[in-house]
Amino acid sequence: MARFKVAIQRPTNVTFALGGGGYDYEMEYLSTVDAEIVEFDAASEGEFIEQVKDCDALIARGDRVTANIIENLQNCKIIALGSVGADTVDVGAATARNIPVTNVPDTFIEEVADHTMMLILATFRRLTLMDAYTRDERWSQGRPYLNQFPRLFGQTLGFVSFGHVARATAIRAQPFGLRMIAFDPYIEELTMTSYGVEPVSLDELMQRSDIVSMHAPSTSEVHHLLTERHFRMMKPTALFINNGRGPTVDEAALIKALEEGWIAGAGLDVTEIEPPEPDNPLLKMDNVILTPHVASASSRMSPEARRRVGQEISLVLSGRWPRTCVNPTVLNKTDLIRWQPYSMERGPGSG
Repeated sequence: MARFKVAIQRPTNVTFALGGGGYDYEMEYLSTVDAEIVEFDAASEGEFIEQVKDCDALIARGDRVTANIIENLQNCKIIALGSVGADTVDVGAATARNIPVTNVPDTFIEEVADHTMMLILATFRRLTLMDAYTRDERWSQGRPYLNQFPRLFGQTLGFVSFGHVARATAIRAQPFGLRMIAFDPYIEELTMTSYGVEPVSLDELMQRSDIVSMHAPSTSEVHHLLTERHFRMMKPTALFINNGRGPTVDEAALIKALEEGWIAGAGLDVTEIEPPEPDNPLLKMDNVILTPHVASASSRMSPEARRRVGQEISLVLSGRWPRTCVNPTVLNKTDLIRWQPYSMERGPGSG
């Protein structure tokens, strides 16, 4: 019998696989601490609790890990996510129990930045509409339609939140001659200006931008960060891009803005409810380009995310601090004594 039990829910409705029929990637790290992965099914919260109450670590996927589940964890030392977002875990409840919640914020940044730039270009150049014109024998309508829009060079791109993805997107956007501005109260101005990005307030960003690109994580603090008031501030020629999280935007307000012409169009990889309901008006709009929450998808994404999950769990189970922790604060002073530092440059436990 292994020393540690790592519980993981068998996937039912997730957009990416952390399992895929085996756990070789996770075990590259977990085998070093004598841990085993145990899959479980749960049709209810009660069944979920029964399956994980004695686990030493929990890999979160599928159902939401609620405060009630966390309060019933008897031995759990870490809840690990294979995603950037941590909105499926009640981080506050985990924090109260001194349980670190980890994510993988840097394993697929390049893919999401590529997808963001793709949506910016495709939306600005009305790619899907031009494709339809070509297929529907409306060839002659394409050029007159695009002639009414300016060139991309010299347009203003505004980033709402300026984390890893926004920074990687800024690097890609610069050669296109875009002016760039950003709103992020948690990022130093010098960081923004080093990318050629001007720091501004949220209201100023909405008013000045020709393209607004949303990159905020899905947390209670930024739920519906962008509301009807913000969309009314935008130029009627402006475009809205969202490769972050759907709940950061009041979707009803966005739909209203598109229907009533407050803004010109949108490119969205995420929606507030996923997948969107069949009657969602966004699905019927020819000025909206949609992709099915796939910005991070690539052949590299799943293996690297899974390795990182295994690494984070192995670090914590061996008494070390994980590389990435989303809790605002986790350990009390008594608990802190048992943790050893981790250095990315020198490896686990190097002090």
